[in-house]
Amino acid sequence: MSKGKIFRDAMKRGMVAAPGCFDCITARSIERAGFEAVYMTGAGTAASLGYPDYGLVTMSEMADNAGRIATAITLPVIADADTGYGNELNAIRTVREYEKRGVAGIHIEDQGFPKKCGHLEDKTIVPIEDYVAKIRAAVSAKVDPDFLIIARTDSRAMLGFEEAIRRANAAIEAGADMAFVEAPQTLEETASVPKLVKGPCLLNMVWKGKTPDLSIDEAGKMNYAVMILPGVLTRTVVGACDAALADLKAKGRHPAPLSDITPQQGFRLSGADEWDGYRTRFREPVPKAAE
Repeated sequence: MSKGKIFRDAMKRGMVAAPGCFDCITARSIERAGFEAVYMTGAGTAASLGYPDYGLVTMSEMADNAGRIATAITLPVIADADTGYGNELNAIRTVREYEKRGVAGIHIEDQGFPKKCGHLEDKTIVPIEDYVAKIRAAVSAKVDPDFLIIARTDSRAMLGFEEAIRRANAAIEAGADMAFVEAPQTLEETASVPKLVKGPCLLNMVWKGKTPDLSIDEAGKMNYAVMILPGVLTRTVVGACDAALADLKAKGRHPAPLSDITPQQGFRLSGADEWDGYRTRFREPVPKAAE
């Protein structure tokens, strides 16, 4: 069964909450926690490569990271694909590259370059005709019919809420599987999105972002199909690292980690049990030479 089908089946049971990961370590943490899906954050991926979320990371770098994550876990992965990295031709290749890496779905936005995180100011929005054409091209490129094309619009900040809804509906009409209206700015707007958009909707919950803080249950009651929490681990990791290093510098001694585990337990979290089994599985005694 494809990861896209697994994700769609999960949505039939209720809203899917997908915390954000930026590498295999954080993806495995989400899987151990019992969530049904993971979200590969573009901002976190960019940060892990040393860049802000300004469209500086290439399609191949993003797709490769998504592929590593998808291989490391059994959960379906929804991944950030920024703007599709160009026009319709680039969007087609983007879908092909992410899909063949085992990702369940991607979202493509209507920003121009240089793009930015949806909760920052001064974004450039492309004409709706360019956006819809790109979504049509992305949909046409799917091999697995269950692979999700999620149409993200960042137009709320620059063009207003009504235009964001118009674009979301145009993308759904063009064949997108889901709409992602980025950064609604009030509780009323956030609640209105699933009512006004003629298809499933995704909610992006960013800590101290533009959208009012909602719980998973609250978003589910608003009839969102998916809730992503991109920075929940990225920001936690930064805080934990800063605290541990401050403790080390102050005391001159290895601080007790938040995950106080042995080296062996740490390697088990990275799949050592599976790989240990291969060390001897394929070895058999070699017959002695005839005398």
